[in-house]
Amino acid sequence: MPIEKLLPDETRLPPLNALRAFEAAGRHLNFRIAAEHLGVSQGAVAQQVRGLEAQLDQRLFERRHKSLAFTDAGRAYHEQVSRAFALLRSATATLKPAPAKVTISVTPSFASRWLIPNLADFTKAHPDIELLILATENISSFHSEGIDLAVRQGRPPFGASLNAELLFRQEIVAICAPALLAGKRQPLDAEALAGLVLLHDAHNLWPAFLKEVAGWTGAPPERGLRFNQTSLSIDAALAGQGVALASRFLVAAELASGRLVRAFPGALAGERDFYLLTRRSAQLPAAVTVVWQWLISQRDENEKQSI
Repeated sequence: MPIEKLLPDETRLPPLNALRAFEAAGRHLNFRIAAEHLGVSQGAVAQQVRGLEAQLDQRLFERRHKSLAFTDAGRAYHEQVSRAFALLRSATATLKPAPAKVTISVTPSFASRWLIPNLADFTKAHPDIELLILATENISSFHSEGIDLAVRQGRPPFGASLNAELLFRQEIVAICAPALLAGKRQPLDAEALAGLVLLHDAHNLWPAFLKEVAGWTGAPPERGLRFNQTSLSIDAALAGQGVALASRFLVAAELASGRLVRAFPGALAGERDFYLLTRRSAQLPAAVTVVWQWLISQRDENEKQSI
């Protein structure tokens, strides 16, 4: 004898899948839309609802051409079933809280060239932490904008209210696509470098690079393309449009893969390094501490690979 026959009538419930189908169909009053939300076929939803009606010996819906309408019994039952599912969802959420959220403010170039390519490792290691990334050149307010961490270029001191940790030195290198140097005598001399199309960004470091690194004594070349962000000048270099200047850590992956090469062997030490910042506090939230430590570990790993 089936076990359900041994149970009192009040403990026998319809199958959960049938109740889910009924709840979704009643929420949308449409079998097709309910099926899309449940990830099953329209026929499966209709079959589950028919089975529920047969078990309850009640018609729950009036079938119309392209929609459904509740019967009186169906409407009353749906209110109770919906309330039960809401209670189940609430109970489950209590046991499985939402991921901790950490908001980090970074420059657009840092976000696109370094942070986003490295995010897969972080999310794999910390699936319980949700990162909100704000990419902006503007100075963000930790208090009014709800920022937990920030990565900015600057020079210490940053003020008594902030904790600051050096993340990456600003070591500026000249980079280009390999094809741009094809047929040219290498390494390039200052004249050959200055004769290429120079890709400028908002930092305008080419005059200093040509003078201090390449030893160029002439007037700064006027030929070139100008961009408002370093990431755009790097993209242009990848496309073979000229030579860009970038912090070495931002293009380390492209240099390692050969998509970019050093157009000139020297490097320019920048005046403003990349620092990781947060509010000075007796104790940071646990999730913020995890992100802080992960960023520091990535810095340490980058330094090992550079040796």
